[in-house]
Amino acid sequence: MRTRVVALEAQTGRRERPCSSPRRLPARFISVDTSPTPAPDTTPRGTPRPDVTAAGRPNSAKVGRSGSGRHRSGTGTASETTRSTDTGVGSTTGRPTGARRAATDRTTVAAEETAANGRTATGRGPGTAGTTTRREAAAEPPTDTADATGPAPASRRRRTLLLLLALTAATSATALVLGLLSWAPDPPEPTRPLTLAEGERLAAVRVTNLRDLRAGVRITAGADAARIELVGWVDWSRSLLYLDVGGPGAGAERGLVQRVGPVLVIRPDPAAVPTPAAPPLLPPADRWRLHRLAPGTNLAPVLDLLLDLAADRPDQTQAVPGSGARWIAQDTMAAGPVDVLEASLLAGPPRRSPAPGSTAAPMPSAGSASTDPDGQTRFWLDQDARLHKLVTRLPGVGPVTMILNRADRPTLRPVDALGGRPGLPRALTDAERRRLDRLPARLRAQRGATMTLTAPVGTDTNLRGAGWVSWTTGTAYLAVADLGVPDRRTLLRRDTTGLARADVPAAAAGGGTAEAPGRPPLPPPAGPWRAQRAGGDDLNVLVEAAVAAGAIGPPGTAVRVREDVTAGRTVDVVEVGPADARLRYWIDRDGSLRRLELHTDANAWAQLDLQPAAVPRLTPAPRPAAKPRPTTPRPR
Repeated sequence: MRTRVVALEAQTGRRERPCSSPRRLPARFISVDTSPTPAPDTTPRGTPRPDVTAAGRPNSAKVGRSGSGRHRSGTGTASETTRSTDTGVGSTTGRPTGARRAATDRTTVAAEETAANGRTATGRGPGTAGTTTRREAAAEPPTDTADATGPAPASRRRRTLLLLLALTAATSATALVLGLLSWAPDPPEPTRPLTLAEGERLAAVRVTNLRDLRAGVRITAGADAARIELVGWVDWSRSLLYLDVGGPGAGAERGLVQRVGPVLVIRPDPAAVPTPAAPPLLPPADRWRLHRLAPGTNLAPVLDLLLDLAADRPDQTQAVPGSGARWIAQDTMAAGPVDVLEASLLAGPPRRSPAPGSTAAPMPSAGSASTDPDGQTRFWLDQDARLHKLVTRLPGVGPVTMILNRADRPTLRPVDALGGRPGLPRALTDAERRRLDRLPARLRAQRGATMTLTAPVGTDTNLRGAGWVSWTTGTAYLAVADLGVPDRRTLLRRDTTGLARADVPAAAAGGGTAEAPGRPPLPPPAGPWRAQRAGGDDLNVLVEAAVAAGAIGPPGTAVRVREDVTAGRTVDVVEVGPADARLRYWIDRDGSLRRLELHTDANAWAQLDLQPAAVPRLTPAPRPAAKPRPTTPRPR
């Protein structure tokens, strides 16, 4: 509590007690505050008094000159005292001017603080210079009392707000639980016959598939231990399938499968995991074999159904109002909203021709005996007649579910056994014609090469072989293995005397495995050699063409099919010969023959790869001794 000492010095020199409400203060009255200078007050200022202007000066006019020590104001404020003191006139203390100014500043601060707080209304106190009237005390707000009681209402408001939030959360949770317990789905929209637009979309499904060319596919067929799963792609434009087969019912077909038209090749992998995965986009080059699906397997009808989902004309029977097709529901798939339609698959459709340049024979579209559905089929169609899902039942197979990914549509490459990637056949250029004409001289200059045979010549006959060819002597000698008879070998020799064969055990024919047999022994073993006539089967035709390439050029009209790569070298694939015995010559840019291909009777392609190398002396095969003729006694 600060102590103020107010010295009132009158002209008589005696102390006077100030009145409670002085009307006027003498000009020489000086209020001196001996307490330390107070800190700046941060309390909000009260309403200024009506008799003081915004500049802090009284509204009453001054009387007298400056420096007279008296003012015509009856308020006696500190501002007036400050102005009077600053003039340096009327002071009776006798202090130097600087001291008087410092004391006056302290007095001014104290006076302003008192005026801002409205003075105390309790009357006198120790060191009090004056008292505030009851009217002024009533006008001033009780700041001290408000500060003392302020935190209590704010705390109550916070507690009230928190209570309201808790009640709101509890009410919402209760309503949610009650809603979940009492929720029931809306009844499904009843099925109905197709509208005209829906029937037209359903009729255009196969045309849309053929127009889109390709799609990714995931299929599940059968149930329990007979279930098979397929993942891969379908190319409807070339009737090409490339799938990975898995599931507990995969059996001997577990692994990779490719099919072009009716020709199917597999790359079995018995150690593969049961769950299939997407096959490699560039298929492996080895271990492919021609395969025939047994009629009772689940894979055959599923592959037929998948290829049958494309045609070059709409199925008008689906758009007829009386066809029995119905709208079932709406659904949402990864590609967007779709309509679920129920209808029957096409029965008795026209046959579809293979794609241009394909060697596959025409095959039937949907509706074959093996793909007739057992009941209705459901189609998940979007607004553009694109099929995204199909669910049906096939006799002897069970439920079949196909999911098509319309965005996953890479360009597929058939394996070499199916003809390799497609090309654009054209006539030979002059440079290509010169390389083809000079091929015999080029081969004779090389003298010979090693040979590697890969020949799918039948659904049950897949041949592998290794040996040599000598163009200087016109001789070829191979050891051939059949994958179906892995412990036996066939020795094949072709020379100027003709063709001869001998069947020997695998150990006596150079060893190796059936997939990669060793080269034949030298000299040839003395086995039961038997003569073969020229031609006869695909293997003989292919070996004779390899030997003849060093003597004469390819017969017939030549067409360049495509550019390809083999053994790290770029080649031109040139096709010659009639349609029933086509030969393909793979000639590199140096004019060397790198491969011979023959289109076999099984609609597959057999390959004989040639690598220039030094060839050992190929001794003739031992001829069987001539049997003596039986002698008959001469008649006497």
